[in-house]
Parts: sequence; C-alpha cells; structure tokens
Amino acid sequence: MPLAAASTRLAPAPGWQRGYVFSGDNVRLCWREHHAPGVDDQRPVLLCLAGLTRNGSDFAHLGDSLGRDWRIIAPDLRGRGESGFARDSLSYVPLTYLRDLSLVLDAAGVDRFVVIGSSLGGLLALRMTTAHRARMAGVVLNDIGPELEVAGLNRLRANVGRGGNWLTWVHAARDLAVRNAGIYPDWGLHDWLAFAKRLCRISPQGRIVFDYDPRIAEPFRLPHGDAGADDWAAFDQLRGLPVLSVRAALSDVLSAATQTQMGRRLPGLQMVTVPGVGHAPTLAEPVAVAALAEFLHKVEQGEG
Repeated sequence: MPLAAASTRLAPAPGWQRGYVFSGDNVRLCWREHHAPGVDDQRPVLLCLAGLTRNGSDFAHLGDSLGRDWRIIAPDLRGRGESGFARDSLSYVPLTYLRDLSLVLDAAGVDRFVVIGSSLGGLLALRMTTAHRARMAGVVLNDIGPELEVAGLNRLRANVGRGGNWLTWVHAARDLAVRNAGIYPDWGLHDWLAFAKRLCRISPQGRIVFDYDPRIAEPFRLPHGDAGADDWAAFDQLRGLPVLSVRAALSDVLSAATQTQMGRRLPGLQMVTVPGVGHAPTLAEPVAVAALAEFLHKVEQGEG
C-alpha cells in the first residue's frame, strides 16, 4: 500500500468532489474536481497545477468564478494534499509528476484541456507539450517561465521542507505572515488564515502542520537535479496556442526581462503584471481575474 499522511483536513469547498487513481509505483493520486450541472462538456477542461509545496486547494476560488461555465480539475501532486507519499523520495521530480498527470487525465476522462500552472505547475505545463501538445487548448503560466531567477530559486530551496508545527490556525497564520511578508505585503489576518488552511492540515496529534511530505525537498535541493531540461524549447512548442503569462510585480522568480523575452519569442502572448504581490499571485487578484477571463474568452473563441 502507498504511504500516506494520516491527518484531519478541512472539508472540501462546496461543489468540489474527489477522484483517485493509483500510479505505477502504487502511490494514490488524488484530484479535486468541480463539474457543475449544465457545464458545456464541449469546452476544454481547466487543468490547474499548483506550486511546489501546494495542492489543488489553491484553486478552490475558481469554482466560484468559473465553475458555472468550465469543468475544473486540480490534482494534488504526489506527496501533497490527499495524494499519497512516495516510498522513493527521488520520485518527487517533474518526469514522475508528468507520468502521474497522464494517469489523472485518463482516469478523469479528459480529452482536451487548458493548463493553469503556478510556479512548478507552470513548468509542468511547459513540459506537457512533449506528450500532450495535441490535447492542449491553452496555457496559463503563473509567475513562471523558461528561465528562472537564481535568487528566487535559492529562496525556494531554503524554504521547502522547513518544519511547521502550530497549536492553532491563528498561530500558523501569524507565523506564515512573518515568513512571507514580502510576498503578500497587503494581506491581513483573514487572508493569512485562508492561506494557512490551504497550505496546512491537522496532524494526528492535533497540531497544525504543512500538508506535504517534507522529502519533496530532497531532489529539489540536488545541484543540477533538473539538468537536461530545455524549457525554452518546450515554450516554443506553445506556438499556435493561446498563452497567458502572469507575472507578480514583486517576483524574485520571473523577471520582467524574461517575460519580455517570452513575448518576443511567442507572438500573440498575452502578458499581465499583478501589482503588489510576489511569487506567486493567487489568481484571485482583480488584475489576474480580468486577465484570466479575457484569456478564457480567447480560448472559447478558438483563437491562436
């Protein structure tokens, strides 16, 4: 049986259901799905991929804004959320994630999809062009691109796998606010509480802890652990698709120069900068909401 994190989690957001499939190495993979009655099944599915330490709950707000018109699927990558922990920590790498996503797409009966990828999820979106380019109807790259800033990568490597153990949700929220003050400088306690409840779970001991396997940090911290991947070549494969690049104004991962280069390299790229936030926007910011609505209208109209 796959290893799993015994825990108590908050009830799923209204309108969301769970689906499960097992990987080849016997890890239970979970995806969260919003499929409201009356949704036009001829439209592509919105496949939402979260960042390194995050899970599908990051996209729960899309159920309110887009769920009446679009089927939404938000997988928990292995080692996160309600997906099982892997026995081999070296399976926490993009190649394995991509194999897992293929299983999820098939199990969920997804034929054509738009990828909305935040951070690591955006890198996976780029690399999905290898096996799934013909099924992709569009791509949203949330504060990520083919070239990443060293400072941001070093910060992420230093933070992933760091412990967190709190008595209450308020304690967790206040600590996370201190750790991430430069990313969401305008947030109040209500925002940090919501953030904590997306990122954390209640352990069997009744403490608040991070909702991911800390061993996901092991391959991520290896020097040149992802050598050989040419994300600019993968980016070029998006030509002919609607693509939206969302950049955080305070980002230390995606520079303005890289986003500009992306625009030169991919004619028709829709670009937007979200003011006042760092890596990565939640996509609930008004600027991001408007850009996503415009982008999905473009997808619906079948524009390239």
